[in-house]
Amino acid sequence: MGLDCRCYTYRIYDHIYFGPGSPFENMRIDCGLCVIREWQTRDAEELISAANNRKIWLNLQDRFPHPYTDADASSWFSHLQTTSEPSQWAIEVDGVAAGGIGVDLGEDIFVKTGHFGYWLGEHFWGRGIMSVAVRIASQYCLNQYNLERLEAPVFSWNPASMRVLEKAGFVREAVLHKSAYKDGQLIDQVLYTLLRQREIRLSGLE
Repeated sequence: MGLDCRCYTYRIYDHIYFGPGSPFENMRIDCGLCVIREWQTRDAEELISAANNRKIWLNLQDRFPHPYTDADASSWFSHLQTTSEPSQWAIEVDGVAAGGIGVDLGEDIFVKTGHFGYWLGEHFWGRGIMSVAVRIASQYCLNQYNLERLEAPVFSWNPASMRVLEKAGFVREAVLHKSAYKDGQLIDQVLYTLLRQREIRLSGLE
């Protein structure tokens, strides 16, 4: 997925505030297998360890760097500080920050569409965590930001992510042929979407 979620290095960037009174303090959803919450400075080592993995990088946009560096961390958290309405969060598993999830909000004529993405550290794969996180976070995003549509393009070589989206109610809408250039290869993307009315029927929230 395309979520840009670089890591924060506490020893260098401890002037960045994520505590009480910050715009990041209120988001916390207990999903059972995991918790979706705001980023915290104490997550630094765990996030860098989880994200610095070529297998994760291969399934994300190149703006998610590999390997991770302090410069990447600084750039990401500086950006996060300037976000007026936070829309990207940590996935916590067993008290550990294990990945990231969120939405890039559309602008202009795309204001009702969000670009949804996620990643999870390899150590936590195979436990059903991401399926639960995606289902709950996608519902939250549609309602919190008054969106009508979430889009989640998946590289054609990543069927595991397709299954995650399908379990969360996303529908395979199109194949975008030769639409991405990743790791020296021109590849197809499979576009998955979740519409607000479809989400309402699935979740029973409204």
